[in-house]
Amino acid sequence: MLGKRSSAKAATPEVQAGIIGPQHVAIIMDGNGRWAQKKGKIRTFGHKAGVESVRAVVRFARRTGIKSLTLFAFSSENWKRPEEEVSVLMELFNLVLNSEAKRLHKNGVRLKVIGDVDAFDGKLVEKIRKAEAMTESNDDLVLNIAANYGGRWDIVNAAKCVAQAVSNGELQREDITEDVFNSYTSTASLPELDLLIRTGGEHRISNFLLWQCAYAELYFTDVLWPDFSEEVFQQAVDDYNVRQRRFGLTGEQITTVQS
Repeated sequence: MLGKRSSAKAATPEVQAGIIGPQHVAIIMDGNGRWAQKKGKIRTFGHKAGVESVRAVVRFARRTGIKSLTLFAFSSENWKRPEEEVSVLMELFNLVLNSEAKRLHKNGVRLKVIGDVDAFDGKLVEKIRKAEAMTESNDDLVLNIAANYGGRWDIVNAAKCVAQAVSNGELQREDITEDVFNSYTSTASLPELDLLIRTGGEHRISNFLLWQCAYAELYFTDVLWPDFSEEVFQQAVDDYNVRQRRFGLTGEQITTVQS
C-alpha cells in the first residue's frame, strides 16, 4: 500500500524536530468510479462523494503548514470518457466553484486553476477567473486545481512560450536554462514539488506534472479517493518524512551535509 521507503532507518534530526516537511504536495485523485461501483452506484456518484475528500486534504494542508497543494481534477485525456460522465464532471466543477470559492477565500486559501481552461464553456471559464481574482491575495495555502491538464501539454506549452520569447528578442537561446524553462510552466510561482500521492492502487503518474516530478517523492496507496482522509494524508507525509532525499548525491554526502 505504501510507496517505497528509502533505506534510512530514521528521520533526520531536522525532521524529528518537525522542521522539515513537504511544502508542495500533488495528488492524483483516483478511484471515484470504482468506489461508487463497489456500493452499487453509478460512477458519477463517486465523483460527488470525492468532494468531501478535497475539503479534508485542504484542511490538512492548512493545519500542517503545506504551502501548495495541487489536485489532478480533470486530465486532457478525460474528454474521452463517456459523455454523461464528462457532463457530470463539468457540472460538479461548476457547483464546487459556486459553493467553495468563498469558503476558500475566508480561510486564506488562494485558488489557481492550471491547464488549458480555454477548452471549457465560457461561463465556466468566467467563474474560474472570478474565483482566482477573489482569492489572489491569500497566502495561507495555494490550492491548484489541474483541469484539462496534461504534463506533456505543460512542457510543450512552456516550450512554445520560450520560443516566442526568443523570437521576440526577449530571451537569447544561450540563456535558456532549467530555471528559465521552469518559469514558463504552469507551476512557475510554486515551490518545487516535494511529494506526489496517487490514490486508488495504480502505480503510475498518468501524464501529471511530468516536468515537476523530476525529484519528487512518490507515494501510492490503495485507498480510493472518497475514502482518503486527513489520517491517510498524515500517513503519506510520515512516510515522506523518513525518506532520504538525495537529489543525485550519495547517502554519505547527504549525511555529511546534515551533520
